[in-house]
Amino acid sequence: MSRKNNETRTRILEATVRVLEEHGGRGVRMGDIAKETGISRQAVYLHFASRAELLNATTTYLDEVLDLERRLAPSRAAKCGVKRLALYIEFWGNYVPEIYGVAKALLLAQDTDEAAAAAWQDRMLAMRDGCRAAIKALHSDGKLAPGWTTKRATDVLWTMLLVPNWENLTVECGWSTQQYVRWMQTIAQRTFVKE
Repeated sequence: MSRKNNETRTRILEATVRVLEEHGGRGVRMGDIAKETGISRQAVYLHFASRAELLNATTTYLDEVLDLERRLAPSRAAKCGVKRLALYIEFWGNYVPEIYGVAKALLLAQDTDEAAAAAWQDRMLAMRDGCRAAIKALHSDGKLAPGWTTKRATDVLWTMLLVPNWENLTVECGWSTQQYVRWMQTIAQRTFVKE
């Protein structure tokens, strides 16, 4: 892809992030993105064959801009499962506020928009993989609390960390990011780590 095509693609992705954040995911069409970018609708389709492709690429682009891999590195490098669990929760709790605008837009649109639902499901499966890795590390260390299977513990941790739960605690209840991280770490420690 030429430099100009890469620049246009990046402009489209940046515009999509803005439109999602500003409009909450409602009625975001390829034409809306074209107008925001200042290019033709056809030009948007030259870069992204469908809305689903565009929304998936936008979430991946946002992860790249926010340097997801670097931010996950401490959790992935943790020497024990207890530390990996705590670091993963710390990463996630600090990451959600930065993706919240796009996340909220996709959440609102997913019931009536298959493309938004597919993009959101893809991101939540990736988050679930992070939960699974933390729980598996606990299990490998022999530190997973009795009564839990890795699958069931992964299910519960993933559910605890879902964006709507973060939203309820921080937006509705007024918790700070630091309070959210600390309490999710405490709950996870008490729930999943063998004494």
